[in-house]
This record gives sequence, C-alpha cells and structure tokens, in this order.
Amino acid sequence: MAGLAVDERGYSFRRACELLGISRTAYCYRRKKTDDEQIGGLLQRLAASKPRWGFGKMVTWLRRQGYPWNHKRVRRVYCELELNLRIKPKKRLPSRTPQPLWVPGAPNEHGSMDFMQDSLHTGRKFRALNVIDDFNRESLSIEIDYSLPAERVVRALDQVAEWRGYPNYLRIDNGPEFISQKLEDWAEKHGVTLDFIQPGKPAQNAYIERFNRTYREDVLDMYLFSHLDEVRDITTRWMYEYNSDRPHESLNDMTPWEYMAAKAA
Repeated sequence: MAGLAVDERGYSFRRACELLGISRTAYCYRRKKTDDEQIGGLLQRLAASKPRWGFGKMVTWLRRQGYPWNHKRVRRVYCELELNLRIKPKKRLPSRTPQPLWVPGAPNEHGSMDFMQDSLHTGRKFRALNVIDDFNRESLSIEIDYSLPAERVVRALDQVAEWRGYPNYLRIDNGPEFISQKLEDWAEKHGVTLDFIQPGKPAQNAYIERFNRTYREDVLDMYLFSHLDEVRDITTRWMYEYNSDRPHESLNDMTPWEYMAAKAA
C-alpha cells in the first residue's frame, strides 16, 4: 500500500509511511538472498545418510564443517523440509533412589561391555560384543559371530589391551559369559575389577546401553545383512566414523577422539 501511495499518488515515502503507520525501515527493507537451497540440500543428504540424527546433531555437524549459518536459519529450513523426527513418548516411572553414574577422569579407568543380538536375512541369529571406554565413550571393539562364549570374550579383551591397555574397572551385567570362571580368572590375572550391575537394572550400565542404541539405529536396523563378513565390514567403517566424526552432546559436542586429545593437552 505504501508503494501504491508513492507510485500512483505522488506521496513521498516518508509521508506514505506516516499515513499508514509503518516505519521507514520496514518500507525500505528488501529481503536478502539466503542460502536456503544449499542448507536444504545438506540437511536432506544428512537425513538420508543419518536418519536418526535430529536437528541438534545436524546443526552441530554443520558448524564443525565450517558453515556460517546460525541455528535459527537452519532450524527454519529444517522445519520447512519436515525433517523432524517422530518420537513416541514413553511413560517412565521415576527412580525412587537415583544413583548418579560415575564419570571417569582418564582413559582406561572404567570400561563397559555388553552383548547385542540381530539376524541375517536368512533368519540366522548372530551376536555382537560391544566394548567401550566410559571416559570418552570410544568404541574399542565390536566382536561379531554366531556364538561368542567366554573364551571369545577374553580374546577380544586381550586384543583391545594390546593397543589400549587393561582397564581398572569393567562394568558388565550378569550374563552367563560374564559370570564365567574364565573371565574371572582373566580379570584377576590382569588386575581388572569386574563391576557387576544389579540384575534387572540396565540403567546402571547406561554408557554401553546408550552406545547399543546408536549402533542398532545406525547399523543393525539400517541394513539387511546377507553374511557375517558384511556385518563386520559395515561395523568397522561405522566404528571409525563414530569415534572420529560423530559429535556427542555429553562430550561438549566433541568426538571421542577429540575429547581424549583435548583432555590430554
């Protein structure tokens, strides 16, 4: 309307703004060209390759890559593309005696270990033994096979120790492989204290449980595997990406390797 008053009635833009009750700044404003298309393309590619990444993880990744956009602009494009994750809320009973999870202050102070299970497209089940360092959530090993008895557990831990060393504590549940005499003898030999959680209390092993969820969403639920070598190959590449590229909110948006380097400096 201000434009019509200026063009057709011959008013000055100042007079037109006064009559219509708008500011001269608003009249002179011209929308700047934005990078919405580039932002949208990057977000869509991220959503396709990382379908379980939400807005927070995406905007952190963009910042780490050096892109200059602020979170408000990225959020607007993210919502316009309808990339929001659909999350079904769960009812959870509050813990009556909450216990804070101990945070290690250095590598190899405390590790966690747990089993997962999935199946090939033939229906044959396989298992994965996950080992992480609680200090920086680093994935140290994922052993995959149809069967993983206590002997394989000990061998996997020795392979990790060859380059990482033995942890002071190792948090585990009460599975048959973990309460075996072989693992107990191994722990006593190498000075490792086995820290068993209470039966039916997986929250006491929260670090590895959170890791298991990420591994399942990014790998086990994403692919239809035909053989174990395929599972191992995809898992190995994912481990490197998890340790080197994936930012963690609990690590101040740093990757496990960046966090360790920062603490060592």
